[in-house]
Amino acid sequence: MRDEQLLRYSRHILLNEIGIEGQAQILASHALIIGAGGLGSPVALYLGSAGIGHITVVDHDTVDMTNLQRQIAHNMERVGQPKVLSAQVAIAAINPEVQVTPVAARADAALLDTLVAQADVVLDCCDNFATRQAINAACVKHRKPLVSGAAIRFDGQITVYDARDSQSPCYACVFPPDTNFEETRCATMGVFAPLVGIIGTMQAAEALKLLSGAGRPLTGRLLMLDGRAMEFSEVRIARQVNCPVCGDAHSNKQQ
Repeated sequence: MRDEQLLRYSRHILLNEIGIEGQAQILASHALIIGAGGLGSPVALYLGSAGIGHITVVDHDTVDMTNLQRQIAHNMERVGQPKVLSAQVAIAAINPEVQVTPVAARADAALLDTLVAQADVVLDCCDNFATRQAINAACVKHRKPLVSGAAIRFDGQITVYDARDSQSPCYACVFPPDTNFEETRCATMGVFAPLVGIIGTMQAAEALKLLSGAGRPLTGRLLMLDGRAMEFSEVRIARQVNCPVCGDAHSNKQQ
């Protein structure tokens, strides 16, 4: 690690749980962020500032004026630009050493199959059920840890699904793919601006913990936030043997 890096990341290095070895692991890591909006913005900025060596950001959308209320990676000057390019500029302004790969495309199954295989950690910052299921399936297939966050109105949630852990559930264990799920979007339901910052920042923290080995990840625990009362609650979630994605029958077929 160069002298400049020792200085930049000194506050991480001073932490016994991270130290030089943990920071070196962070510098050598590749994070995949799906979604460059409300959740993806703080995730990208904090992972960039922390020194993740390579960040791939996937989003098909462009920056809109209505995004600026909460999507802090973007600004007035970049309205109309692809969100992934705006996020790349924002990360570079904080830490130009980070390699950022912007992917201005929808995160479909084929694209995810390629990108997830290349990543060390995946962060689900998207806003629709189908994409979340596709991300989860790719993470299970390639045995990659997934940090999942969601926020709408005043309610947020975060957990970690780690396919490397035989006891960890996957997203489909908790939210089965065949569920008749009613989508709720910010455009129609609204979202409290700081809420996405809180959940997104926590996603970045969980990713850094996974990469550096610090602390205990949220694997098997769904943490929920009621932003109205600013109260957290936690629910234990278990792996489902009959899960169509990670269940034993499916795993045996894969082998």
